[in-house]
Amino acid sequence: MDTISTIGDVTVNGRTYRLPQRPTVVVCIDGSEPGYIEAAVAAGRAPWFGKILKDGTSLIADCVVPSFTNPNNLSIVTGRPPEVHGISGNYFLDPESGKEVMMNDPRFLRVETLFPAFQRAGCRIAVVTAKDKLRGLLGKGLTLAPGKACSFSSEKSDQAGIAENGIDHVNELVGMPVPDVYSAGLSEFVFAAGVKLMERDRPEIMYLSTTDYIQHKHAPGTPVANDFYAMMDGYMAKLDAMGCTIVLTADHGMNAKFGSDGQPDVIYLQDVFDCWVGKDKARVILPITDPYVVHHGALGSFAVVYCDDAPKWKAKLEAMPGIEAALTKEEAAKRFELPADRLGDLVVVSTRHKVLGTSAARHDLSGLTEPLRSHGGISEQHVPLICNRKLAQPANRPWRNFDAFDLALNLVA
Repeated sequence: MDTISTIGDVTVNGRTYRLPQRPTVVVCIDGSEPGYIEAAVAAGRAPWFGKILKDGTSLIADCVVPSFTNPNNLSIVTGRPPEVHGISGNYFLDPESGKEVMMNDPRFLRVETLFPAFQRAGCRIAVVTAKDKLRGLLGKGLTLAPGKACSFSSEKSDQAGIAENGIDHVNELVGMPVPDVYSAGLSEFVFAAGVKLMERDRPEIMYLSTTDYIQHKHAPGTPVANDFYAMMDGYMAKLDAMGCTIVLTADHGMNAKFGSDGQPDVIYLQDVFDCWVGKDKARVILPITDPYVVHHGALGSFAVVYCDDAPKWKAKLEAMPGIEAALTKEEAAKRFELPADRLGDLVVVSTRHKVLGTSAARHDLSGLTEPLRSHGGISEQHVPLICNRKLAQPANRPWRNFDAFDLALNLVA
C-alpha cells in the first residue's frame, strides 16, 4: 500500500496542521455531554475509556452556539467557528429565496474543510456519518475514489456507489444491514465501518460522526446509555490496537428540558410574538429543525426571530423567566462567532431546562416516549475532548471542540 511522507504540513482556514505520522481518527459523539463516558467507566462497562481517561488526554472544551449538529460538525472539520464556515444551524431562512430550508446543501459552506487539503497532500480520507444530512457538507471538495477517499452515511449505506461516495457494497464490507434511523445501531454502524475501513484501506485521516438518538432519551449512567458507550469502547479499542491516534469530542451536550409533570418545558415564541405584534407579523425560526425530529419534537434552546423594532422586543424577552439571552443580530454574531447575514433580527437562548418552540399547534410531540432531553443553548456548550495520547507539553488554553484535529496532529506526543 502506498504511504505518504510524514514530513510537512498543510494550512487550512488560517490554521496549520502537521501531516499525520500515523492514522488519525477524529470522532464526533453527537450529544455527548461530560459524564456519559465517566459513568460508563465507573460502571465497569468501558475499560478502554478508563485507560484513556487515566493515561491519555482528557479535557473539557466548548462547542459553538447554537449547540446543534451541523454548525459544530462543520466547525470541527474546518477548524473554525461558523462566522468563517457559514453553517449557523441545521435549518435557516435563506435570504436569497426567502424560504425556510435545511442548511445541508454544500453550497452553504463558505470555506474548505480539512479533508481536500489533506487529500492534496497525499492522504487517504474516510468520512462516515450516521445521518445523510451531513454527508454532502462533510465530503465537499473531496475527489472520491476507491481506497483513496470515501464519504457515506449509515442511513443510506445501501445506496453508496463509487461515483457519489467513493465506495460501494458498504453493507457487505461492514457485515451489517442498514440500521433504523431511530436506533443506537445507526451510530454503531459508523464505528463498525470505521474499523473495517481502517483494516482494509488504512486511511491517514478518518472522521466518524454519530447520532444523538440515545443521548436524547437516556441520561448519563443509565443502563441504555452505558450500553451505548460500552459498544463504542469496543470499537475504539480496535482502532487503538491498529496504531491510530484517536480524538473524541462532541458537537454539543444535552440537558433535561421538562417540568415536574414530565412534560416539555416550552416557551412558544411564535405564540408570544403573535400576541405582542399581531399574528404572523414576526417570524420565528428554529435552527434545530431537521428531518429527524421524532426524538426532540423540533424543540431546542436556540431560536431566531425576524421582526421589526428588535431592541424593543429584546428588552421584553430579557425580562421573561426562562430566557438566558436575547441578542440583536449584531450582538449574537459577535458573542457566538456567527455569520450575521444568516441570523434573524433577534437571537433567543433559553435557560438550561427550557426549550423554545414556534406555535404550540405546530409541534408534534407524539414521538416523545421519554421526558424531553434537548440542546441548542449555552448550557449545552461544554463537551469532552479526549485523546488516546498525552499532550506533548502542557497547554494552558481555552479548548474548543474544533481544536480536535489540532490536538491530534500538532499537540500530542
